Amino acid sequence: MRIRATVAAVTGALALSALAVPAAQADAQGDVNLNRPSAAERFGTSSAKSAFGTAAAAEAAPVVSNVKVNSGKAVVVGTTYTKTFTVSVNVSHASGVEDAYIDLWHGTDVEENVDGFLPPNEEAATCTATSATTSSCKLTISAAPGLNDDGIGELYANALAGTWHVTVGALAKSGDMYWNDYYGTHKVQRASKLTVNASPEPVKKGRTITVTGKLSRANWETLKYAGYTNQSVKLQFRKKGSDTYTTLKTIKSNSTGELKTTVTASTDGYFRYSFAGTTTTPAINATGDFVDVQ
Repeated sequence: MRIRATVAAVTGALALSALAVPAAQADAQGDVNLNRPSAAERFGTSSAKSAFGTAAAAEAAPVVSNVKVNSGKAVVVGTTYTKTFTVSVNVSHASGVEDAYIDLWHGTDVEENVDGFLPPNEEAATCTATSATTSSCKLTISAAPGLNDDGIGELYANALAGTWHVTVGALAKSGDMYWNDYYGTHKVQRASKLTVNASPEPVKKGRTITVTGKLSRANWETLKYAGYTNQSVKLQFRKKGSDTYTTLKTIKSNSTGELKTTVTASTDGYFRYSFAGTTTTPAINATGDFVDVQ
């Protein structure tokens, strides 16, 4: 069985934790079977010292710090390409560092409700010693849009966008282990697109300029981009010769993600739409569209 502990040094008695996708979602998305390894299985040892026996053993667990996922930036995935990113952790132990582990998982409970799993690509971390007791360890993780296999490493449902849990593990040369399935959280988001078109061009001063555009985001189920509806988007303007955009007004995208508003022509410059982003979708600015005012 998997020991119910948020963080601990663990033993080889831990077995594979088979975590199934909720039935309704699995039926909708295909045959998804997410199996996450235990600490002992990941590190390939059954003789590790346990923190559950004595307080002294618990003190011998490796110390982890400076955990980074994708350099601190959200993992943004579109509809076509697999996103591969780096994860890293510093590990310290008196005996030295043997290995480290990081994965991302989505769900409410690591033992009973995991519906997304992004494991590391490597069987072991690349650990570079910075001293006799400390190493900096790195791995890579890949996230692919859609369901192509068993769901592991795949973003097969739009509901997976948002906050994911980060698991961190470490193995000392002495066999002592650290494992925390709830070390932190990280954003995995659906890529966004934003367009703008200001017309007519050129336009006489005082006349009406119509500014249209569209806000869309990746759909991991259809592998196409679709309109992001009912979202607040700012219309901004930058005068010719300036580097700064100012907000003119805020509007909302319609039922297909389309944007449309009007302004009065006053001076040459660039119009753009700006979206602040949500938990599931990253912020984005459209490329400014220049209008010559005569």
